[in-house]
Amino acid sequence: MLKRFCVTLALFVGLSLFVGTSPVAQESAPPRINVTVDLVQLNVAVTDNKGKYITGLSPQDFAITEDGIPETIATFGEGNESARTLQSAASTGSQKSDGSAGQPQDSGGRVSASELSSLVEGANVFVLFDTSNYMYRGFVFAQDAIADFVRSLAAANKVAFYSYSRDLSRAALLTADRAQVLRAARTTVAGDDAALYNCLLLTVQDAAHFTGRKVIVVFSNGPDNYSMVPPEDVAELAQSTGTTIYMVSTEQAHLEPISNAVFQRMTAATGGKVYFARNWKDEQAAFASIRDDLAHLYSLSYYPKPNPNRGWRSISVKLVNDQHKHYHIRTRDGYRLQRTRFSTENISSVSPEASAK
Repeated sequence: MLKRFCVTLALFVGLSLFVGTSPVAQESAPPRINVTVDLVQLNVAVTDNKGKYITGLSPQDFAITEDGIPETIATFGEGNESARTLQSAASTGSQKSDGSAGQPQDSGGRVSASELSSLVEGANVFVLFDTSNYMYRGFVFAQDAIADFVRSLAAANKVAFYSYSRDLSRAALLTADRAQVLRAARTTVAGDDAALYNCLLLTVQDAAHFTGRKVIVVFSNGPDNYSMVPPEDVAELAQSTGTTIYMVSTEQAHLEPISNAVFQRMTAATGGKVYFARNWKDEQAAFASIRDDLAHLYSLSYYPKPNPNRGWRSISVKLVNDQHKHYHIRTRDGYRLQRTRFSTENISSVSPEASAK
């Protein structure tokens, strides 16, 4: 997934040593500005008009643009296979801020070509379970569906289990030990108010610390009566950190206009899906569909080329072959630059090329 590399800019400032001296300025020592630039990863689903997954596509079948700027694919993988480095991207994908190409290196914070292929292996899956007082009915059935889902995630590198009501409980941190995750799921109890968006934001923040494919699977009964965080902020952070959100909810949430609309928008913005289950069998089918989706996603990544836009950047992924033009693509549609990820030296105010995930 995402691996940082640092681009160093030299800023030369001419200063006169004394008032009234020669008008020829003497240069001070050039300050150094370290700017974090991350690999942008996309999880891309390709389906036909009937929703059937399209397999066997190659990197040459995809065209990626960021704010209309054509990007070079750095790594590519399909389904559960490990992503592979593309030779052309390895030689040209690392870009300096002045627009010139730079070779990936093993030092200086950059990503080596040999490391790229490990960025998007498998998936890191965070399960977020609603344990609020909305979940008294059907609680055990939801636990069963989640447990079956966790057991079925053979391709995921690691799984975490969180639960929420008024506060977030990190019952099982990201781990390869499925037994630990299952124990955490089985020991949850229902009760208290629901702060879904507060807790989902914290989960996105946790996921952002990890490389590779990042997925959050939420089981929620819908209404949120305690959060201070608007759902739009959660969706934007998930987009900007490359985190895909899937939501499994109930028929009550489907009938509740606000929850219905928010769940639809949030999952679509991050490249995920929403499911509204009428009964426990529908819940199991929803989790099975998510597992199937993860097994058929294409993993594409690129280093963004120089771009003066410091705010929201739009991403477009298209299929270039005319034979594929009737297929449908699902992925996130952009990200906002994470300015707090920059570090500077010897300068107090600067607006450098920003980083993204």
